[in-house]
Amino acid sequence: MELVVRAGEIAAILAANGAGKTTLLQHVTGMLRPVEGSVRVFGLDPYRDFEKVRTRLGVVMQNPAEQIIGPTVGEDVAFGLGHLGLSREEQEKRVQGTLEQLGIGHLRGKVPHYLSGGEMKKVALAGALVIEPELLVLDEPFAELDVSAVAELVALLRRQSREKGSSIIFTSHQLEPVALLADTVYVLNGGQVAAKGRPLEVFQQGEALEKSRLRAPDLFRLVDMLGQGGLEVRPDFDPEKVAAQIIAAFAGGR
Repeated sequence: MELVVRAGEIAAILAANGAGKTTLLQHVTGMLRPVEGSVRVFGLDPYRDFEKVRTRLGVVMQNPAEQIIGPTVGEDVAFGLGHLGLSREEQEKRVQGTLEQLGIGHLRGKVPHYLSGGEMKKVALAGALVIEPELLVLDEPFAELDVSAVAELVALLRRQSREKGSSIIFTSHQLEPVALLADTVYVLNGGQVAAKGRPLEVFQQGEALEKSRLRAPDLFRLVDMLGQGGLEVRPDFDPEKVAAQIIAAFAGGR
């Protein structure tokens, strides 16, 4: 399996639960050493050169509570700055700025143990973003988020990539957030890449998705069924555009 993420690119690893998404990220972050093949991050072996890689890498794993270790939110977010050699003033500026960016500045003095799951996820993300990483690695960042929270996180990550130039790798079993955020999608099945491409391209590969225990979005399934019935409609993420094509086709046939 070859997975290459370029500077500033946002790549989604799409797979069903239990398909090895988390294991793949553990290899990328240097937590595991590959039994076969190789992993390179910034041209380095992340397992062997862990200390060199970690200063350039931001990570939020699936259970953020497990990586929050500070007695307060502010201290936890500041923890990753200790090895960057920043002045106290610069550390303070970064922590406060990151907390405000995520809308959790008011939580700075709170004890993490008493936070909600959504708040903990934001604190863990703040701890990853505060170091201004070249690569941000996120394991199921959209799990258990409602529609508005998904849109908010998508906008934040897009801004991080655009303004800071960060590359982002994130895993998901949900297709909708992938469509909103990813530049490139990798579909995993049995440890292999079953499909790769831009979201619009990948979501048209219904057979590959089905074999990977995933299902194409309903809008794409509708377009496919219409095509099988002889009505050619271009797939799109925007339901209004798809509806306009269907209406135009029927109007033209009258």
